[in-house]
Amino acid sequence: MKIGILAVQGDYEAHARMLERLGADYVLVRTPEEAAQVEAMILPGGESTTMLKFLKGEGLEAALRVLDARGAAFFGTCAGAILLAREVRAPAQDSLGFADLVITRNAYGRQLASEVRSAPSKLKAEPLEMVFIRAPWIEEIGPGVEVLAREGGRPVLVRDGRILVATFHPELTADTTVHEYFLKLAAERPSFVASESGRASDSGRIASDAGASKFASSQPSTTRPSPMPRR
Repeated sequence: MKIGILAVQGDYEAHARMLERLGADYVLVRTPEEAAQVEAMILPGGESTTMLKFLKGEGLEAALRVLDARGAAFFGTCAGAILLAREVRAPAQDSLGFADLVITRNAYGRQLASEVRSAPSKLKAEPLEMVFIRAPWIEEIGPGVEVLAREGGRPVLVRDGRILVATFHPELTADTTVHEYFLKLAAERPSFVASESGRASDSGRIASDAGASKFASSQPSTTRPSPMPRR
């Protein structure tokens, strides 16, 4: 299995070092041809508007949508999380819309206000180290989104089927836990059927093509909807 790392801008080299430590096969992706070689994709932190302009201008947006249709796994950190969200606020901008999330940009403040925190997660017994750099907030989540970690009462690591989203930077720590989790996620067999047009047909996907989803607040609640896997 080959993992692609979008290498347009941002901290893609840190993700590459993580995958090297784990012995994973990867390629730095800058062209649609390189994207076509991979079975999963990491969208790193950086500047989401800059990355989005490059994706649109160089044909990579279409290539990523083809990967999504094939059932590939995606992992977005910080700016990558913004690119994957269904809706982006403050200010509004286009996105790929693969994950059933509403995200607010730069919600943690300026880069000088960035910091390292620790919080519990579902991935291991010990707290996860979390590096926040001008991080976004996950404001709302769809009914099929699983919260894997919260910090300060807000979800910071979530899974929407085969899509993993972190508002922090696990690649900037010494802990490989989140990347290990993504590799296991990417290795799972996708439950989709390719149609004659090459698009994926998926009855478990939450209102992806038919219309907007019904979002839930990202804040903890006493009642939670039943999980509905995206893939």
